[in-house]
Amino acid sequence: MQLVSRLFIPVRLWWLAGLMVGVSLANSGATAQPLRSDSTAQPAPVDSARLRQQRLRWLVGGSAVGYGVIYTGLTTSWYTGERTSLHWFNDLSEWQQLDKAGHFWGAFQISRGAVDMLRWAGLPEKKAVWYGSFVGFAIQSPLELLDGRDPAYGASATDLAANFMGSAGLLAQQLAWRDVRIMPKWSFHLTGYAARRPNVLGSNVPERWLKDYNGQTYWLCTDVGAFLKPGNRWPRWLQPAVGYGGEDMVYNEPQDNAAFGLRPYRQYYLSLDVDLRRIPTRSVLLKRVFYTLSIFHLPAPALEYNGRNGFRFHGLYM
Repeated sequence: MQLVSRLFIPVRLWWLAGLMVGVSLANSGATAQPLRSDSTAQPAPVDSARLRQQRLRWLVGGSAVGYGVIYTGLTTSWYTGERTSLHWFNDLSEWQQLDKAGHFWGAFQISRGAVDMLRWAGLPEKKAVWYGSFVGFAIQSPLELLDGRDPAYGASATDLAANFMGSAGLLAQQLAWRDVRIMPKWSFHLTGYAARRPNVLGSNVPERWLKDYNGQTYWLCTDVGAFLKPGNRWPRWLQPAVGYGGEDMVYNEPQDNAAFGLRPYRQYYLSLDVDLRRIPTRSVLLKRVFYTLSIFHLPAPALEYNGRNGFRFHGLYM
């Protein structure tokens, strides 16, 4: 993850949070049903068709304007130094690849929200799935153009690959199940590493929350009940989760960490998660909150394994 891509972390999180809220607001009201593709389908009422067109225009127009403002702001106020021709930089060895997990998570969740919003806007199901699934890739990837013209950095092919895999992962589940059964999630806890390099890892809590990879964990949470036979007693809100993290990272490259006596290592977790979307409630407000918070892994007991210390149990891991 390079200069502008790293700066884009808070922008991506705010855009993602806004999209999740927008989807929750849309889903709490009357949701437009996907158009049927068979020839016997009855024409939609004029008012309904007009409403769908208005929703789609506002959605596409608002998203385009919002992203244009963000991208223009980055190019004019942040990226003001010397520029070179587009070139590439291999950053795969940095941060134990946790930044790649962040790209995957961001692209997946942005695409998930986009698909649901396009459904709400009344786009035919196939188009909503295919177009929406690659919104995450389309939102995150152009930032590599800015990194690619920085003489000290470069565009990252592995960042682009992670963006693509995140969007493709959402598309595959929508095509297979028309739902998300394996959900990438994110959690964070404060560490002491930021104090060693606050300009990179964060000088205050909000910055550390976004920049300190030592405190970030990325999860895959599985909706077991969706794979079982109908009528099973597995609670749909309870999901097993596997997580990935890392520690002892203050500098990007392994050799730089080693020069300061640091030995970065990977962490693997086995835990549980609560899928807030599956908690039954009649409250419109709670439905909105639950949908928005579904991008995060909630604190829960966890079993950790890492190559340095072996197994370790956490009574409550964030």
